[in-house]
Amino acid sequence: MANKKPIRTRGKLQLSRYFQKLKEGDFVAISREPAVQSNFQKRLQGITGIVEERRGKVYVVKIKDGNQEKRILVEPIHLKKIKQIKKHDNK
Repeated sequence: MANKKPIRTRGKLQLSRYFQKLKEGDFVAISREPAVQSNFQKRLQGITGIVEERRGKVYVVKIKDGNQEKRILVEPIHLKKIKQIKKHDNK
């Protein structure tokens, strides 16, 4: 489960995260924003995935659940963009 927010930021929204624009192919981490009431599954907390498309105000994120690929709809306030670490092939 997500850690508690600092006392001075509880109940406040970061508008820059709420209105952030993500591109197709961006790597994101799913992090629940406790200030927004939504039906957010606890098992999705901390999972990383790839943005596939935008539908209205939500994003379709492709995640891997075991051996299956799943697509979930997530509001942008619950997403954090992360950098992908590229693996180098040693020849």
